[in-house]
Amino acid sequence: MAETLTRDDCAALDASDPLRELRSLFTLPEGVNYLDGNSLGVMPAAAPARAAEVVQREWGEGLIRSWNTAGWITLPQRVGDKIARLIGARPGEVVAADATSVNLYKVLSAAIEIAKVDRPGRRVILSERSNFPTDLYIAQSLARQHGFELELAASHEIADRLDDRVAVLMLTQVNYRTGAIHDMAGLTARAHQVGALALWDLCHSAGAVPVDLHAADADFAIGCGYKYLNGGPGAPAFVWTHPRHTDRFWQPLSGWMGHASPFTFDTAYRPAEGVSRYLCGTPSVIGLSVLECGVDTLLAAEPLGGMAALRAKSLALSDLFIAQVEARCAGHGLRSVGPADRERRGSQVSLACASATAYAVMQALIARGVIGDFRAGDGSEAEPDLLRFGFTPLYTRFVDVHDAVTALSEILSTEQWREARFNQKAAVT
Repeated sequence: MAETLTRDDCAALDASDPLRELRSLFTLPEGVNYLDGNSLGVMPAAAPARAAEVVQREWGEGLIRSWNTAGWITLPQRVGDKIARLIGARPGEVVAADATSVNLYKVLSAAIEIAKVDRPGRRVILSERSNFPTDLYIAQSLARQHGFELELAASHEIADRLDDRVAVLMLTQVNYRTGAIHDMAGLTARAHQVGALALWDLCHSAGAVPVDLHAADADFAIGCGYKYLNGGPGAPAFVWTHPRHTDRFWQPLSGWMGHASPFTFDTAYRPAEGVSRYLCGTPSVIGLSVLECGVDTLLAAEPLGGMAALRAKSLALSDLFIAQVEARCAGHGLRSVGPADRERRGSQVSLACASATAYAVMQALIARGVIGDFRAGDGSEAEPDLLRFGFTPLYTRFVDVHDAVTALSEILSTEQWREARFNQKAAVT
């Protein structure tokens, strides 16, 4: 049983792990046990040299010529094609650009315009109450602009709330608080059954769990580059549209890079064909170049089984963590708030902590070199404060799980969390 595994047992699992060599693709600080890749991925070892190459050689020496000679102008499409391999999209269907919130604004605007034509009279955007706030804020903004209404439901209510009033279903595939995975194919099919469009946020799933947008018949998808794609803080995000929708409407941020011929400098806008029309301003060359390094770390797993192999290890890591916490931290009021069914669990585990202050416990862990993160709740049983732990199979080891639980057990047993001194602003990074 996982709960009886010793540290030596975990080291043996690491020695037999077919993905173990992928850890060498990252720079991990000495003395740090990093379990927060669900917030910010670890730096790829190739990133500093690549960033220096872009700055020193391509920019410093190539100057403006590098838009052509170094391929800067096609970076959004090139990186997008690599991301496509991780999310069940096809070449030419994804571009990497802008931020998640900006891309959500683009595709939700397009979905609303499609709904106005295909399903006139519908005025509801349906989402999950515990969706990541930025998604809800963007939806609120667009609802106000278009005379729509944003309706929120609990996770288990969503399927039943899909009816002929709903224009767009907007969900994040993996819940950022609990790690629960929505049934993308099932909910998309249900949305289509009632005539609604399905828009998916992949921030906590791209690079973490297998995603197949075409198999699910999704309509739109967006996601960030700095979590499991390891693209660095503020990395460019990505956007995908199903080909049946791509050329139907302009997206609202019709900047010059989304023009059909940006260097003719026409005064009249003509959208590019395909997903390139979802570009807006000048590409972030340094950011995209570093993001490409991060995506390449995931593609390095393809000869070893790709996302299926990464998913199998992710589940094994989180299974071990849950079992060890239950066995070694019993009596301290910890409970997992994620799904009991492992197949409905993303690449993270979230714990509610009844007998101690969750924030102070996390600060005590961080002081010992175990980095997870804290997410505040509203104080209710339904939404408690949480300790979040991410398990990124590219670089997380089984001994890391064992050592993290050891630290957690000692902190709770000796009440070291009472000594934690903290600044509230540092909690929500």
